[in-house]
Amino acid sequence: MRKASVSRTTKETDITVSVDLDGAGTADVATGVGFFDHMLDQIARHGMIDLTVKAAGDLHIDDHHTVEDVGIALGQAVRKALGDMKGITRYADLHLAMDEALTRVAIDVSGRPFLVFRTSFPREKIGTFDTELVREFFQAFAMNAGITLHVETLYGDNAHHIAESCFKGLARALRAAFAIDPRRAGEIPSTKGVL
Repeated sequence: MRKASVSRTTKETDITVSVDLDGAGTADVATGVGFFDHMLDQIARHGMIDLTVKAAGDLHIDDHHTVEDVGIALGQAVRKALGDMKGITRYADLHLAMDEALTRVAIDVSGRPFLVFRTSFPREKIGTFDTELVREFFQAFAMNAGITLHVETLYGDNAHHIAESCFKGLARALRAAFAIDPRRAGEIPSTKGVL
């Protein structure tokens, strides 16, 4: 049962996240940030992760704290749900096309958090959403999930498509890396014997 819930309350945000890594891809997401909700829905749907996110943040200031803190809580929930990580595939990489945008995502569920994020946006906003917050989310998520994550957009013109290719790429990489390898079921996928 690879499920977990995390609650995180600060002076800036109040967040509850629940995940089921072996779900059907259903999402129940409400952060108060419309575009971000759309991206979290992509993680659930394309990652086959059942995801519930309830967030109340200081949106009267801006979206930064809400987006970053959801990344923190989601990362913590994923790490908790993975448990000892026995049997997981661990590695995944792919190219994700979204119309004219193409993004490469590679992941190692290593217990050693690291982010390489080589994506730029032609605009500072997608609607009212600050495009710089895409990287903030990926940073918070990777550090708290304990994963090595590389994201690079090879090309693209539309900021919405670029962002969506990053989130969908993350989702598909997580789905593949979290999958149980039937040839290694019950084993830690590391020569160290621990992740």
